[in-house]
Amino acid sequence: MLPLPGNSPMEREMSILRNQYRHENRGSSHHVIRVMEEERDWLASMEAKINTSPKFLNKSAGKETCCIFRVPESLVEINEKAYQPHIVSMGPYHHGKDHLKVIQEHKWRYLRSLLSRTKPCGVDFKDLFAAIASMEDKIRECYSETIEFSSRELVEMMVLDGCFVIELFCIVGRLVPGDLDDPIFSMAWVFPFLTRDLLRLENQIPYFVLQTLFELTVLSSRREQNPPILAKLALEFFNYMVQRDVKVLEGYYNLQRKHLLDLFRLSFIPCSQEKTREANQFLHLIPSAKKLHLAGINFKPRKATSFLDVKFRNGVLEIPTFTIDDFTSSLFLNFVAYEQCYRHCSKHITTYATLMGCLINTPADAGFLSDHKVIENYFGTDEEVARFFNVVGKDVAFDIHNNYLSELFEGVNEYYRNDWHVRWAGFKYTYFDSPWSFLSAMAALILLFLTMIQAFFAGYGYIRPPHSN
Repeated sequence: MLPLPGNSPMEREMSILRNQYRHENRGSSHHVIRVMEEERDWLASMEAKINTSPKFLNKSAGKETCCIFRVPESLVEINEKAYQPHIVSMGPYHHGKDHLKVIQEHKWRYLRSLLSRTKPCGVDFKDLFAAIASMEDKIRECYSETIEFSSRELVEMMVLDGCFVIELFCIVGRLVPGDLDDPIFSMAWVFPFLTRDLLRLENQIPYFVLQTLFELTVLSSRREQNPPILAKLALEFFNYMVQRDVKVLEGYYNLQRKHLLDLFRLSFIPCSQEKTREANQFLHLIPSAKKLHLAGINFKPRKATSFLDVKFRNGVLEIPTFTIDDFTSSLFLNFVAYEQCYRHCSKHITTYATLMGCLINTPADAGFLSDHKVIENYFGTDEEVARFFNVVGKDVAFDIHNNYLSELFEGVNEYYRNDWHVRWAGFKYTYFDSPWSFLSAMAALILLFLTMIQAFFAGYGYIRPPHSN
């Protein structure tokens, strides 16, 4: 008698397959046993997969607390080196890689230097480890990928990496004397790569870890009336690579931030642009810079505290000069990657990248913006600049309804679609585009004016001839 199928679809399907196999192999009991064992192993494997939590994008990846991500493959294809640390690892994603061991040894040296100042105040490494150990669950939630390190390994990593960064900031910020022979500063190639590595999305540690260690080490050993601020030290540290007026940075010391990359990103968002504006209608992207120029829109550099502060007024697109080099291009890519992964932050950099991707469609557009001082190019050729902005906005989610440049997009498109502006611009560029065309037009106008005067006097003489005496 055949066994009755079970209740679930999988059990019924397996029952049918078993019965079919038994019918075809009647009398071969060892085959039936082997099939039953294979089915049992397969079902056990299926059950294990069902009960296994995701590793590469864990279940907490969508939470607001999760803010440190692996860069998506679609973005890595743009420039893989921009997202990978070159000389120092921060956090678990790149910990232990062979090419990053050079600085790993110096982390212990920096920790020893930091503890030498805290021990007289009653704070030693046990206090640091205990404070970070109490945050272990909170730390693990910050990473989108499941961390395989043990509790002790993770805590040691956070203390070592965090104290290294803090001591680095203190030396550069002149809170403590530095060693002139320190290879991190004396070797010209180390510091630029180190700074760049601290601003890669995959190479971050939670800001609350840094703040906790900062309070235990730096603040506990100082008694000033105005104690140092971690955000101030961090922003002034990175200011060596992107130089801005220190007074501009003061408004960003108390912002809510997730890590160093987020802190630096926020420092470029003007306070007036923290809230985005919702578009009144479906938003259309704008044409390239050369096309806009032919339609009568002028370009000029704008003096502003942030490259994001773009304005469009009276047919003039005012864009702060954007310096593009190896550092800013890497920084820009990591900003965009963070905004694409973390849904709880604004998308200011992505919106700006979309704007520049629209304006720079060809190398001629890149050259045009360079000529108008909108771009300061230390990156490469016009072709390389155009390729960079073309790919940085590729395959990224851009909110066409809610972004800080929606009003600008609407204004530019409205101006561009006005036939009068196009015709007037065509007239200007035909007759006044160069000194020679201007002189030719002036000569033609003077000739026309003289011809009209000659015709007037000829007609006047005919109508009213002069009287002879």
